[in-house]
Amino acid sequence: MGFQHYKNVTIRGIAACVPSNVSDNRNLSLLGNSDQIKKFIDTTGVVTRHLVDGRNLCSSDLCYHAASKLLTDLNWRPEEIDCLLFVSQTPDYIMPATACILQEKLGLANECFAMDISLGCSGWIHGMATIGALIQNGGFKKGLLLAGDTSTVTKSPKDKSTFPLFGDGGTATALEYIEGSSGLRVHTATDGKGYKAIMIPDGGFRNFYTPDSLKEVEYEDGIVRNNLQTSLDGPGVFVFAISKAPRSITGLLEHFDLDINDVDYFILHQANKILNEKIRTKLRLPVDKVPYSIEEFGNTSSSSIPLTMVTRLRQQLKKDHCKLITCGFGVGLSWGTIYFETEKITCPELIMV
Repeated sequence: MGFQHYKNVTIRGIAACVPSNVSDNRNLSLLGNSDQIKKFIDTTGVVTRHLVDGRNLCSSDLCYHAASKLLTDLNWRPEEIDCLLFVSQTPDYIMPATACILQEKLGLANECFAMDISLGCSGWIHGMATIGALIQNGGFKKGLLLAGDTSTVTKSPKDKSTFPLFGDGGTATALEYIEGSSGLRVHTATDGKGYKAIMIPDGGFRNFYTPDSLKEVEYEDGIVRNNLQTSLDGPGVFVFAISKAPRSITGLLEHFDLDINDVDYFILHQANKILNEKIRTKLRLPVDKVPYSIEEFGNTSSSSIPLTMVTRLRQQLKKDHCKLITCGFGVGLSWGTIYFETEKITCPELIMV
């Protein structure tokens, strides 16, 4: 249940792009006085974030820059790409699928399979599982997984429970069919009972946009938002994550008879520092095996795992054979874990636009 092994699939490269505009939480008056700011940073780990900040940058633009650079560095021709998946909850439009726009923008063939996946914090995990399933039998030889979100545009700048936590980013992961490669060992899971834990109530087809959607409501001091902005049940998500993420990781290890001590790095979705540290200590993982990027970028939703790999493990990924476990968890509620191995992959320096 929930476990899959997608054989013959290899990661060839990973690239990431963030906006050049930086916001520093140490200067954010929304958080209160200096003592309150310090407490927030100590708890969440978020010091700075990269924001699109009204610059007409979409998540697809950030993913495009990452993909374009990655294709160049891999020396892959655009027409070689057989499938393109775009994972995001901040697409360009309600319709059409943003993957179709990116297919044209990247110069991919008309026969390229292109599809959007609407997931956030677990999005890269589910996107990898999906593209692994597409590639494993060799019908598709090369694929691109583009995962990114401009989450900050969906947050109220008057809401201290969400706005200071999130940053924007876009990533590209290149995968290839290689017969005999170890592939992706995957666990995925969903619990829709918790769909209200992280949500934007209005603007979809269940609750249409109305003028009332823009009315701001003060839920408590420092938490003001309207119904087109993200609501977050922080305590509920915390309990969910510290329960499901460790079980997903240990379940995957047990199911595939993997030794936790053989894993070089564990890359967790960058939710917040205290939550992730709870997961790390539950699993008794050494500090040096669990890299963090949250202090520099905040929670970047679907891009947080590959962004952490690019910015914290780039040299190791480029030079070494690495055994990795990645785990994502969040909006949906949705979660999952992947074990895979890499061999001196292409990993460009972080791109800023």
